[in-house]
Amino acid sequence: MAKVLALTSYPVKGCAGIPVPDATVTWAGLAHDRSFMVVDPDGVFRSQRRDRRLALVRPEIDADGDHLTLHAPGIAPVRLAVATTPPRRPVRLFGEPLWGIDQGEAAAAWLTEVLGAPSRLVRVPPDHDRVVHGHTPGTSGYADSSPLHLVSLSSLDALNERITARGGHPVPMSRFRPNIVVDGWTTPHTEDRLRRVTIGETDLGYTKLAIRCAVTLVDQDTGAKSGPEPLRTLATYRRASQGGVAFGVKFAVLRPGKLSVGDEVTITAWGDSELLD
Repeated sequence: MAKVLALTSYPVKGCAGIPVPDATVTWAGLAHDRSFMVVDPDGVFRSQRRDRRLALVRPEIDADGDHLTLHAPGIAPVRLAVATTPPRRPVRLFGEPLWGIDQGEAAAAWLTEVLGAPSRLVRVPPDHDRVVHGHTPGTSGYADSSPLHLVSLSSLDALNERITARGGHPVPMSRFRPNIVVDGWTTPHTEDRLRRVTIGETDLGYTKLAIRCAVTLVDQDTGAKSGPEPLRTLATYRRASQGGVAFGVKFAVLRPGKLSVGDEVTITAWGDSELLD
């Protein structure tokens, strides 16, 4: 029986995650997940692909979402009253034009000091209606694409066996920044074939494989680049038909609700893997 082993929300895109025992799932994913984003002066999102120190920023958000506190080593935390009303400013995520509500000068000054580059913090507007595509269309905040990302523990174990066999060091699950970690599938990458899933009160629909990037090379505890793994090993056996290397899967939300660590994962529809043969 497969069950939820861990749940993690990432309130600020690219920053550290918050492990939670349970979560409300909205149409846009776990409550508050990727609802904030750090941008440069031109409104272009910042990512660990270039700004690895984002990994050191630990957000803390109130349950109602009214206040956000940012923590980082060597600097006093900043607590913000979350702004949810206009004016809005244009922002860009992978070239996609979106809108954000600027969170003010205190947040901007704090992030600029931590990252060593001019930065501002924005939040998705209340009328945010971004559409994300895949096998199952949906919506999300500032996530790269789909609102939920799921990985199984058996997939990570199989990857680490290959890495160590090549003389490398195992990588932790945090490198992949999933929202949902599942335990109980003995066959690695079972998640590749999921098409409809029920967890707790929620129903999820498969959108696509999770194509991995250079963020997986960043140590999430130190913000330092740590070498060629896991991408080097993934490239030997996880090539995706749409290009790149895949690890984990993404989902749209078909029925919002609550899910918890320990919930059973029930598969209601299966499909074929989209990996190359």
